[in-house]
Amino acid sequence: MKRILSGMQPTSQLHLGNYLGALKNWVAFQEQADTQCLYCVVDLHAITVDYSPKQLANSTREIAAAYIAAGIDPKKSTLFVQSHVPEHSQLMWLLATMAQMGKLERMTQFKDKAGKNKERAGLGLFAYPVLMAADILIYKATHVPVGEDQKQHLELTRDLASTFNTRYDVDFFPQPDPVITGPAPRVMSLRDGSRKMSKSDDSDMTRINLTDTPDLIAKKIKKAKTDSDPLPDNLKGLEGRAEAMNLVTLYAALSDIKKEDVIKKFAGQQFGKFKPALIDVAVEHLTPITERMNELMDNPDQIDRFLVEGANNARTIANENLRQVQKIMGFFI
Repeated sequence: MKRILSGMQPTSQLHLGNYLGALKNWVAFQEQADTQCLYCVVDLHAITVDYSPKQLANSTREIAAAYIAAGIDPKKSTLFVQSHVPEHSQLMWLLATMAQMGKLERMTQFKDKAGKNKERAGLGLFAYPVLMAADILIYKATHVPVGEDQKQHLELTRDLASTFNTRYDVDFFPQPDPVITGPAPRVMSLRDGSRKMSKSDDSDMTRINLTDTPDLIAKKIKKAKTDSDPLPDNLKGLEGRAEAMNLVTLYAALSDIKKEDVIKKFAGQQFGKFKPALIDVAVEHLTPITERMNELMDNPDQIDRFLVEGANNARTIANENLRQVQKIMGFFI
């Protein structure tokens, strides 16, 4: 049985990059035979940096609503909140006794988020990758959908799994494999084709949020940065044209066609004609998701029921694995 685990933080709104790079793939995974999917809202990770306690609960529900609206079926996948399964934190401490400081100090995400004040950074931010390892290993996940920026953390997870197995002479934890799939694993900013679309970008015009109205989607695409050249008749002609490539990628991913087919369809046309077509595709694809999210957020009790049931199912797996880890490590249980 293949077991997949992934999650997102409840920080700000999810955007088109999150959907095309992750959520759309998650939906496909849950339809695969012999595959068990667990998807969580990783709220414990969200508090490693500045956050709003007043907004955390609502943001958590909103991310869960986005999962469901995008197609995650709570009857097919286990959907839960990270903090509702305390075994994550318990295993994190056990793994922390095996995590080497030198490896944690080399984590690029810690360097980026801590900046020049790493001496004042919290332990939570420093130990973030160990908690991520616990998130994965507590379920003995075999595959983890990750972005390029998380591959280093997954390597640490694999190292910790190996260290545990070697130290205690067992074959307990699998070494999870990264899964980077989908038509648009890296969606770029609408205003700068060299930067990844991000929730943390100061300008809302750089991204299309899953909560955006059709009018706002149209406005953002119309103002998306492009160049003055027409679309070429082959993909090679997009080399060095990051913004053009990004918009072609979006059209292909939203239409479920190859980028080559997009080029064939629009070859020789200026962006003044291409952008309206992209707007139509984006609005048609995203509007049902937005409407479903709004329905769910208007009925938070329904979201909560899904999350409670999911947490109960997740704990059934996590608690048994934690007990086995404790037994292997020699604890009195």
